[in-house]
Amino acid sequence: MTGATVGTGPESGARSLVVGVGARRGAPGDVVFALIEAVLSGAGLDAADVLEVATVEAKGDEPGIVGAAARLGVPVRTHPAGALAAVRVPHPSGVVGAAVGTPSVAEAAALIEADELVVPKTRAPGGKAAGRGMATCAVARRLPAAAGTFEVSGRKTSTSPVTGSSRPFTMAAMSPPTRNIESTGPDLRHHGDAEVRGENLTDLAVNVRTHTPPEWLRERIAASLTSLAAYPDGSSARAAVAGRHGLPVERVLLTAGAAEAFVLIARALPARRPVVVHPQFTEPEAALRAAGHGVGRVLLRAEDGFRLDPEAVPEEADLVVVGNPTNPTSVLHPAALLERLARPGRTLVVDEAFMDVVPGEREALCDRTDIPGLVVLRSLTKTWGLAGLRIGYVLAAPETVTLLSEAQPLWPVSSPALAAAEACMEPRALVEAAEAADRITVDRAHLLAGLAEFSEVEVVEAARGPFVLVRLERAAEVRERLRLLGFAARRGDTFPGLGPQWLRLAVRDRATTNRFLQALDQAVQALPERSGR
Repeated sequence: MTGATVGTGPESGARSLVVGVGARRGAPGDVVFALIEAVLSGAGLDAADVLEVATVEAKGDEPGIVGAAARLGVPVRTHPAGALAAVRVPHPSGVVGAAVGTPSVAEAAALIEADELVVPKTRAPGGKAAGRGMATCAVARRLPAAAGTFEVSGRKTSTSPVTGSSRPFTMAAMSPPTRNIESTGPDLRHHGDAEVRGENLTDLAVNVRTHTPPEWLRERIAASLTSLAAYPDGSSARAAVAGRHGLPVERVLLTAGAAEAFVLIARALPARRPVVVHPQFTEPEAALRAAGHGVGRVLLRAEDGFRLDPEAVPEEADLVVVGNPTNPTSVLHPAALLERLARPGRTLVVDEAFMDVVPGEREALCDRTDIPGLVVLRSLTKTWGLAGLRIGYVLAAPETVTLLSEAQPLWPVSSPALAAAEACMEPRALVEAAEAADRITVDRAHLLAGLAEFSEVEVVEAARGPFVLVRLERAAEVRERLRLLGFAARRGDTFPGLGPQWLRLAVRDRATTNRFLQALDQAVQALPERSGR
């Protein structure tokens, strides 16, 4: 996986240099360290500014590289040879490419997560006894986040504070402060169920509709258990999904929930410059990173209501992921804006897991076949309470469906899940889902009215999902006090682009909301130096 880390080391915000190293087997640590030291000194660079030593995965356990990084007090970060081979380098070598799969380990490893090459590939000096030719080193610099292009107010190119020139989009420039799942930063694998698992709490942390699945759906699922001896056959369920959306069956792929779809997209679809629009559900980025991709983030801003500006997405991005309505902001983006993100050569992934909660499903793209590269994801787990069964589907061009299906294991969706999918496409189910969407709209308005009574609470306006996003100072303390009072709220700091002052609250019935608002009042009042109401 791109960005695997060996060892530990300090990672100060002031550190900006990435040292790329290539080394032969058995290269002594003294030789590698002396080379790095000489390169840094010769370029007038300070070793204290080194953030990490980077190399190809096959060299990640080389004692010379690990030892040199340890003497510098920084980690070793490794990258797959294939990922490094995609990085344009000024001094490629066919010999090196044939040996390790990338034409310049040092330069590519330095550049893959940085912005500009400061020192090109340099070989260890001296004679054979001194280790000449046993190691190469290159140095690149990461520019400050302020120089990036990933907030809505940004543009597709930016001016480097180092050179003062316009620099092109690169994967390195897109990389967020959290460069892989294991590094510090938002926990991309944290989900709302962790807030309530094993606890007797009223659940406002998970977005699954309460009192589900309904009795008729449980009966359909139970009836499917008599056929468990047979291998699953998804043809009927697939045809039902296609019929529900008025699409050819070739445009439908059934998956074990939307989460599996994100993994398939990350593994099967070509993407050299994927971008995820945040804040949003973190599984798409986690899946892309787990598949070895560097991932860029476009961070929508609270002051803009977390609304999408298509111009903020880099032109060079060839895979873009956006939620609609977006979890956790509850913002519903206009379909016309999303259409502007589509173009030949780009895959546009729109996560519509909560679209069936929007009355009339306005702004949906699920039935569109005229938008190039469009991939729409749907989930049945939220409205129908099937999170434990795992069922969802992908709507896309037939050739895209074929690529994704080839990455699936055999029989990826169980017979009970297929029975549920088919049942949820029936007319009575669609009527029930529409009625549920109307009730959620009313219940959400009640929650928003109650929250408006709190001067301490700021709500993201125009919420359209079955949840709302709120900001309040000392939210972590409020959240803990709410737990003591019997309520679980979803923390917001695990979503890129948010911080510890954010909470996500699921929409519940009026009685539950009233009890929650009373508990929130107690939690806020208990804070020292409480501001007036």
